[in-house]
Amino acid sequence: MRGLLLGLGMMCSMTVQAENVMWYQQPAKAWHEALPVGNGRLGAMVFGGVNTERLALNEESVWSGQPTQTDRVGAYESLPEIRRLLFEGNHRQAQNLVNSRVLGPRPLGAYQPLGDLMLDFPSSGTVTEYRRELNLDTALARTTFRIDDTDFTREVFACPVHDVLVVRLSSYQAGGVNVALVLSREGGAAIETLSNTMLRMSGVTDAGRPTEGVRFVAGLQVLAEGGHVAAEDDRLRVHGADAVTILITAATNYQGDEDPASRVARILEAAHHVPYPQRRKVHVAAHREKMGRVSLKLGSGDLDALPTDERLQRVQAGEDDPGLLALYFQYGRYLLIGSSRAPGTLPANLQGLWNHRLSPPWFCGWHFNINVQMNYWPAETANLSELHTKLIHFLDSMRGNGRNTARDVYVSRGFVISHRTNANLFTSPVRGLNVWPTGAAWTCQHVWEHYAFTRNKEYLRTTGYPILREAAEFFLDWLVPHPDTGEWVSGPSISPENDYIAADGRIGQLDMGPTMDQQIIAELFDNTLAAAADLGIEDDFVESVRATRAKLAPTRIGNDGRIMEWSQEFRERDRHHRHASHLYALYPGGAITPRGTPELADAARKSLEARTPPEGEGQAARGNRRTRGSHTSVADTSNTGWSLAQFAGMWARLGDGDQTHATLQRMLLHATYPNLMDTHPTNDGEGVFMIDGNSGAAAAIIEMLLQSHAGEIELLPALPAVWPSGHVRGLRARGAFTVDIEWKDGALAQASIKSDRGGPAVVRLGERVARFETRPEETLTLNSELNLVNTVE
Repeated sequence: MRGLLLGLGMMCSMTVQAENVMWYQQPAKAWHEALPVGNGRLGAMVFGGVNTERLALNEESVWSGQPTQTDRVGAYESLPEIRRLLFEGNHRQAQNLVNSRVLGPRPLGAYQPLGDLMLDFPSSGTVTEYRRELNLDTALARTTFRIDDTDFTREVFACPVHDVLVVRLSSYQAGGVNVALVLSREGGAAIETLSNTMLRMSGVTDAGRPTEGVRFVAGLQVLAEGGHVAAEDDRLRVHGADAVTILITAATNYQGDEDPASRVARILEAAHHVPYPQRRKVHVAAHREKMGRVSLKLGSGDLDALPTDERLQRVQAGEDDPGLLALYFQYGRYLLIGSSRAPGTLPANLQGLWNHRLSPPWFCGWHFNINVQMNYWPAETANLSELHTKLIHFLDSMRGNGRNTARDVYVSRGFVISHRTNANLFTSPVRGLNVWPTGAAWTCQHVWEHYAFTRNKEYLRTTGYPILREAAEFFLDWLVPHPDTGEWVSGPSISPENDYIAADGRIGQLDMGPTMDQQIIAELFDNTLAAAADLGIEDDFVESVRATRAKLAPTRIGNDGRIMEWSQEFRERDRHHRHASHLYALYPGGAITPRGTPELADAARKSLEARTPPEGEGQAARGNRRTRGSHTSVADTSNTGWSLAQFAGMWARLGDGDQTHATLQRMLLHATYPNLMDTHPTNDGEGVFMIDGNSGAAAAIIEMLLQSHAGEIELLPALPAVWPSGHVRGLRARGAFTVDIEWKDGALAQASIKSDRGGPAVVRLGERVARFETRPEETLTLNSELNLVNTVE
């Protein structure tokens, strides 16, 4: 019977729809080929080795570094002189003053791996029928193979209910599981056996160094069915078991509310009593409750039955595979769930939850000039709204430090966040970067969007509006009038990470009124006013925001027909720069639309065309490496995953489905690892996983099928020709609507719209518009001409 059950499990796995399963015919040779599991707090990368299996482990709060004072107190005394120099065109002198008098010390520390679990199997013989897979529907990483006449199955998942990583080892042959278990950590840790069935690993990140950080503890417990388990030095050894379940959990003193060792012991004590079938069942149910809300079908083809890495190679060779993009979409949702759900408390960082480097690029923190926001771009539209609160609560937790920075650095009310932060939540502008005060303001878009999609007025009253109000307060004090126009501008500030060439030929970054600042602040003011109106608030603050909003410098079009990136028509140092910050109001903002602002939309299109290198040019064509003597970054819009995802969303907002699809294909061609993780190029040529590209691509695919930022529920706004037929179910639209869409031969076949809270629904399909008044929990079914054919309450 046991063998029959294992066989049925393998059969079910093999027959799952290709859109939901990633699979491979060989073990992972490198970290970026392994498969991720995560429960929002604990994560692992599963390699699928036969004789030696590796699980690269993570816990969300394993950070090095300590809280430090990074605010340059009194920097505000230099702001009038810096602004005067910038208004007069003395950019170099202004930058020197910023460097010497405004930027604070750069904080130390990084997000680090917890360690590795190595499983050594004393096996020999011929391996056949190998398969390694990740089922996105169940969040189970599974490895199956045969050695001679014996079948083996290994299953790994990160259970959110019991807060443990679970490894299940089984064999057809009775007594066929023999394994040695070893915990280790490259950065150093103490390993001890607590009993014949328990291991503990403990230590301090960067112990004894200036970057010393949290104290961490990991615990492992072996539950064997039959056989014998024994401790040998710093490892456990299982011999002759029918099956083995391994439980792993971890904790740190980051929160400071419970001893890490006590927490680990408590979790394992609660979890080890649960039988494996029940633990697996509750895990799958908890995951499916989120993952199963959305389904997507973009067509099928000859490549559907191939291993995932081979499908990717085929696409990279020029073949089309709509099913792979559907898989990529669901993988983006899967990664967001795995890095953002409870029981975790921190939002997804640059790599979500999964990192194997002690010194990862950009310290694997939270970057507020696009990356952390892009992580959550699909949270609402992809029907994962509760995950969004992770980011919103994180922003809320930074308000205290942000108030100090606003007061001591900028002599302003409210709160402010600069370019990036770490686990100690610094908010200052620091050395190595530049002055850019709109990190909190950008993230406030998410504060408003959570309300726009849910219409939860209690959330708006207690959480959303207080954050919006305090962020807006900062800019009421920060903005200054331009001496030539009288318009209110933000500065000193930058267009993130991009350089310009000034009239005197010198390179600069600082500006008074860079376009992105102006667009973000305008949006913040608009959302704050809308929130106040919905809450019935009208006071002096609201009137001040309204008056200042009317005086903001607008987005302008240059003589070349493109949207200006800075307040003057400077030339970009890198014409294919990976950021397109000046197009924020197109996407992820919503102020620029083809119907509402056609001239700006046309200028945005020209800007996108100019920023995008033709295929065969750019850093991708140069092998992602910096050429000697070149100032151009190793990363541009040809090879940077998150940048391509951003551009895909912008093309979708312009209604160009074919160009959106081509941009997503570029992602698969130049910026995707074999395990479908998004890549950002690095100078060593290896690249690094960044989750924002995966999330951003998922969001862009939704923008092709459904948009609601312009006050309408627009169906199929950017459908590409290569997706003639398909369906999507479970997408979300602003106004608290859930939308299903089916299309055939490039045209709408049917749509259904469910209203959570009732109210008006304006539905658009091309130039056709229909208006409906909905009741709470009512579902409207519309035909290809938007005629109402059915209602269900």
